[in-house]
Amino acid sequence: MAETNPIVLIENDSLLAERIGIDLNKAGYQVAIADNARVGLEQVKRLQPALIAIDRALPGDSALALVPQLRELGCMAPILLLMSNDAIADRIICLESGADDYFLKPYHAPKFLHTIGLYLHSNVSVGEQLRFSDLVLDFGTHRVSRQDRIVELTVKEFELLRYLMSHPETELTREQILENVWGYDFLGESNVIEVYVRYLRLKLEKDGGKRLIQTVRGVGYVMRE
Repeated sequence: MAETNPIVLIENDSLLAERIGIDLNKAGYQVAIADNARVGLEQVKRLQPALIAIDRALPGDSALALVPQLRELGCMAPILLLMSNDAIADRIICLESGADDYFLKPYHAPKFLHTIGLYLHSNVSVGEQLRFSDLVLDFGTHRVSRQDRIVELTVKEFELLRYLMSHPETELTREQILENVWGYDFLGESNVIEVYVRYLRLKLEKDGGKRLIQTVRGVGYVMRE
């Protein structure tokens, strides 16, 4: 079933863009393709897409510059960066730009469509909430609040926090987190979890909030006061 809103693909490799577009169409998604950041920005403003995929290899740093532009405009759609490198520095750059996740090239249709599906297919009931201490996560509004302060999270940060809050006081391994939050195994080490936890903590602990995501050395993480 196609999404009400399309996917915007910003890719300057015309052959790759055509291939991805065909795969998305076959999977039931509408897709709008832009070959540069300027056109991509215009399409996002016009179409209000369900998801945005941007090639990190756009000329210059236009891909990384585009993501914060989209967030400043209030775009909360999941943003994926298509990247060639899986180094920790590249993951951090991806997150710091405001993107939710990345897909490692070379392009592989089944894995890419699986990743898309993780972001766009949800069976959560509207109005359902999770609470832990003074932290509230609302599925319907996709918002997190702490002491009446709205905490703005990316889609992947939201999913990570949801998984942790769904298992309060339970020590969760890095492998469990990768499997249940990302739904697939990352190539290389799982340091990406540490990066996400770092940003979650910065946002949740702003204005003096006490730490709720605790590190369990040699294991993973746990929601615990």
